[in-house]
Amino acid sequence: MKISLCLPLASMFLAAGLLVSFAAETNTAPISPSVAKDSRCFELRTYYAAPGKMEALNARFRDHTCALFKKHGMEIVGFWIPTDKDKGAENTLIYILAHKSREEAKKSWTAFGNDPDWKKARDASEANGKLVEKAESVYMSATDYAPMK
Repeated sequence: MKISLCLPLASMFLAAGLLVSFAAETNTAPISPSVAKDSRCFELRTYYAAPGKMEALNARFRDHTCALFKKHGMEIVGFWIPTDKDKGAENTLIYILAHKSREEAKKSWTAFGNDPDWKKARDASEANGKLVEKAESVYMSATDYAPMK
């Protein structure tokens, strides 16, 4: 192969390798061209309540957590419970938060986790055992055609 062809190919492989390495380090995928440039950072969270603890989890959000989210700059988009039993109607709580950016989300969660009011509410609500068995979080960006950004 001629050197004139090898150099561009080597450059392409190097660039691809750096992109993959960067994505692995930041745990983010390359951004789609359909992501809205002005999108906030949305966070989809799914909580799986411990057996018999779903209403205690709802009460904690209703009575404490929602106000603390607002205090720490997290915008609540909404909360949902699946309607089908086989999809988690008895133990699944799904909600979406909006943040100014991924960096702001991290700052907000750190401040929330260190908040004495959160620690007090968490400890009181878990006096008879943990409320959440498992929690999942997915950060998302809006598409350029989404009505909410």
